[in-house]
Amino acid sequence: MGLSSLELRHLVTFLAVIETGSFTRAAKKLGYAQSSITAQIQVLEIELEAPLFDRLGKNILLTETGKQLLPYAEEIITLHNTAKEAIVAGTAHSSRPLTIGAPESLAAFRLPAIIREFKQKYPELKIILKPGICWEMTSSIRSGDLDLAFLLQPYTKEEDLYQEQLVEEEMALIAPPGHLLASYDSVLPEHLKDEVILHTEPGCTYRALFEHNLNSHGVYPNPDLEFWSIEAIKHCVMSGLGISLLPLVSVQNEVREGKLIRLAWDDRAERLQTQIIYHKKKWLSPQVLDLLAIVRKHAEEWRLNTVAHE
Repeated sequence: MGLSSLELRHLVTFLAVIETGSFTRAAKKLGYAQSSITAQIQVLEIELEAPLFDRLGKNILLTETGKQLLPYAEEIITLHNTAKEAIVAGTAHSSRPLTIGAPESLAAFRLPAIIREFKQKYPELKIILKPGICWEMTSSIRSGDLDLAFLLQPYTKEEDLYQEQLVEEEMALIAPPGHLLASYDSVLPEHLKDEVILHTEPGCTYRALFEHNLNSHGVYPNPDLEFWSIEAIKHCVMSGLGISLLPLVSVQNEVREGKLIRLAWDDRAERLQTQIIYHKKKWLSPQVLDLLAIVRKHAEEWRLNTVAHE
């Protein structure tokens, strides 16, 4: 099969359809009319002489041809972005924005000190910090939408990505002061059977691990209370609405001040790794290399604090 008449935008559209799961959402993401998305996919299918997607009602699935094209499309887009960055950067003082992805807990409680130090060295460099769920950010690294991403999840090997584990994050089961479980020397899953648990958003890694842990002990918390904000969860716990499991780094100030209490919960089943990732084929500017050095310096401090805490 040949790719002689294809344009880069066709491959970008192809990846957008896969990422968003529909032609309509791909059109919205790329700023095209849906008819344009359909036409571009048709151009690919005509060139390759085979359909790329099976359309099953509202669902679309990759055909075998689509699966074969996917890694090549990702590599072509990555090489294009890398070449463009290297040429545009030219010197160590490129004006191109640096786009970083991170879940809310890391964006709010791990990254501020890093970004402050980095901006002191590069005050003119624009930084775009995008929140998101870890699997979405991994996809955005592959598509080139993110330069770097910080993840909070178990370590899993990704062959095409550079991954560096920074620190193991403790988790804290928090409750309002005076809660009945505060008197327990050890809080077990069965003790939470009748508790109101405030959940983070669906797709959150530590929520999934927490629920799996509870379910394995026959405890199935009501999922009716979901929040997209850690700050909202903390304030609701303070008000007595329920309890919640959050990264210790996100609640340690409130625990220290007595606004929240940390229950005697064994968090080893929910502990996660804070990681930084980027594409192995991505060109790293001098600024990014400096940022990585700053991240590693702060990560060493995090690890020392964790050891001291234990």
